[in-house]
Amino acid sequence: MTEVAVALCFLVLEKDGGLAVLLGHKKSGFGTGKVVGVGGKLEPGETAPEAACREVMEETGVTVRQEDLEPAGRILFDFPSQPLWNMDAALFVARRWSGEPAESEEIAPKWFGLDALPLGLMWHDAGTWLPMALTGGMPNFRIVLNDDNETAARFDPLEPLP
Repeated sequence: MTEVAVALCFLVLEKDGGLAVLLGHKKSGFGTGKVVGVGGKLEPGETAPEAACREVMEETGVTVRQEDLEPAGRILFDFPSQPLWNMDAALFVARRWSGEPAESEEIAPKWFGLDALPLGLMWHDAGTWLPMALTGGMPNFRIVLNDDNETAARFDPLEPLP
């Protein structure tokens, strides 16, 4: 099985006494209409940290340096009825960056409190792994989707991350 390599970067900050994360309403491309993390496919020869920084800049106008990325887990997404959608997602958290998030052609960014994630507008599986990734839990799963390509059938643990 072949997965497309992707990188997701979650900007987090302390806000109103709690943790807030920058997510975006997806305006085009894969996941249109959903609230998603910032990120996308690695370009040829690009590392996951390089892709995370590039994607954050392209989608929000914010500059994140590679040294400010914290590994936050890995998720393999398995779409049995749409194998071309299979992804190997490297997750990162950034607590430092420069610039203010701005809307792009692809994403309308918005801050959400960890206790108020818009899970009903996100991919079905996000409620299982996203809070873990944001709080240092290092999720490491293969998520197998049902034939509806929306809901998760299984969360299979992967080998521990190096």
